[in-house]
Amino acid sequence: MKTNILLVFGGKSTEHEISVKSCANVDKALDRSRYNVYKVFISKEGLWRYYEGDIRQIDEEALVLNGCEAAILPGSEKAKLLVRSEGHQHHWTEYDIDVAIPVLHGKNGEDGTIQGLFEIARLPYVGCGVLASAVSMDKITTKRVVAQATNVQQAAYTVVYDWEIKDFEMVAERVEKALAYPVYVKPANAGSSVGVSRAEDREGLREALETAAAVDSRILIEETIYGREIECAVLGPVSDPKASGVGEILAADTFYTYEAKYNNPDSKTVLDPMLPEGKAEEVRQAAVKIFQAVSASGLSRVDFFVENKTGRVVFNEINTFPGFTNISMYPMLWKNKGIDAPALMDELIRLAKTEK
Repeated sequence: MKTNILLVFGGKSTEHEISVKSCANVDKALDRSRYNVYKVFISKEGLWRYYEGDIRQIDEEALVLNGCEAAILPGSEKAKLLVRSEGHQHHWTEYDIDVAIPVLHGKNGEDGTIQGLFEIARLPYVGCGVLASAVSMDKITTKRVVAQATNVQQAAYTVVYDWEIKDFEMVAERVEKALAYPVYVKPANAGSSVGVSRAEDREGLREALETAAAVDSRILIEETIYGREIECAVLGPVSDPKASGVGEILAADTFYTYEAKYNNPDSKTVLDPMLPEGKAEEVRQAAVKIFQAVSASGLSRVDFFVENKTGRVVFNEINTFPGFTNISMYPMLWKNKGIDAPALMDELIRLAKTEK
């Protein structure tokens, strides 16, 4: 008997477009001899629409205006997807769902919110649970949890709240007392480097704080780590996660901005880069420690720096539903270890059915 899979993509997030690209690849990787696949698109306004076409050719505007409404039914004995039939205002079709795959990045998808909906609906789902998703989405909370639970080194940091920025001189003095320029200024809750800036001086700090505050009310300010950007994929249950090899990001910018990640062909990814002796294994071990520290499950990508002068492995962040685009590191790292995209999705679905 085939497994009924629900793909959820799009989302009310600054990473909406990346979600659509990721989901097109996830959809392609699902073996139709094993799975019935139902797709639900979430618009930038948060509207749910049932979609049966090729995600690579989706017309989002037309779908929002004319598509069938969709919803999860939380109170039923078995998890169900409801789809309102076209031309019948009060007629809904029910589909039994075995596993949901929330191919959503950023707020309202990778932060524990939709995971909570699935929990209420008693619907198994791929990826981290409510707690791990919420903790890992918030960069400030992640740093605090990792610092308490592991011995993995991190960049020095301080925290600013948006309501403090009106007294900018006070904020600037506090930041400058804690950290030396240049500093990185990041919204606590955002992904794909959205709202992230590098401030070279006090005036740059003012502008960076305003940029970050437009995305989130809590702002992380970190020291600059001069080093190589290294990523590691983790797969499995929290009790026994496995780390892939490592990959390196060669950003075509000062740092790996949204533009550099997705729109600049000069940005490169390197699998199994040459690192100082023992550093790749140190990254792999640190990735597993962090995965377990935040109670992750299923999948995550953990990002680090290997500092140029010292060789220190410095934790940067964890992504609980990393990208699956054509240039995304997570599926490339596992493919490099012999696990292609269809096999990877099979394993993630198996974990969803057995671990939650």
